[in-house]
Amino acid sequence: MPKQVTNVAADDALTTIYRLSNDEGEEVIAARVAERLDIRPASVAGMLSRLSRDRLVDIDTKKRITLTNKGFDRARLVVRRHRLAECMLVDVMGLDWVDAYQEAHLMEHAISDVTEPLIVKLLGDPVISPFGYPIPGSSSNDELSMLRLSDLDEGQQGKIDRVFEEDEELLRFYDEVNLKPSSIVNIVSVARVRGEVDSVTITVSGHTEPVLLGPKRASNIWMVE
Repeated sequence: MPKQVTNVAADDALTTIYRLSNDEGEEVIAARVAERLDIRPASVAGMLSRLSRDRLVDIDTKKRITLTNKGFDRARLVVRRHRLAECMLVDVMGLDWVDAYQEAHLMEHAISDVTEPLIVKLLGDPVISPFGYPIPGSSSNDELSMLRLSDLDEGQQGKIDRVFEEDEELLRFYDEVNLKPSSIVNIVSVARVRGEVDSVTITVSGHTEPVLLGPKRASNIWMVE
């Protein structure tokens, strides 16, 4: 087995924890990991136990999960190669933006210490993925904004920083209405039910008609004002 391939299931769990915590600012618990990986909670519990044993994650008394330094470095490497693969698939091979995450997931473990610098050179050392996420280890990794589109109020304007990359149905909608990194969004109105956002009406640069977003679509877009 090539040396860069270790344990795909473990790496999937580690990168999920990395994305939830580092990219989305979420508190990580086993139920969220199970939901994101679409596997049974019992399977996640066993996986987390092994990761803890191998000193890749820490689990506190409230069952909150964090990556150890060793686990963070391992997750960061896989995420880096995943995002380089996304860039190569979209920018070089012409793959549809919507399909890039799933295809890159198949490729991330095939990138080695030998091929990674060749891909970086081919791509011109990119710093962000097609979805707006920073590529770990790139020359420009600013602190991520945790402001979601659903946090904005009527009359506010912002630029899309990044969008959730793992849901193809969501991405197809974003693609149709130009909700992509660097698009400018204006908040026309916000409807709330019991204090929670129920819908957001927006206008988007590059799209002529107003767009109505439900809570899921509005909360999976991160903004910079």
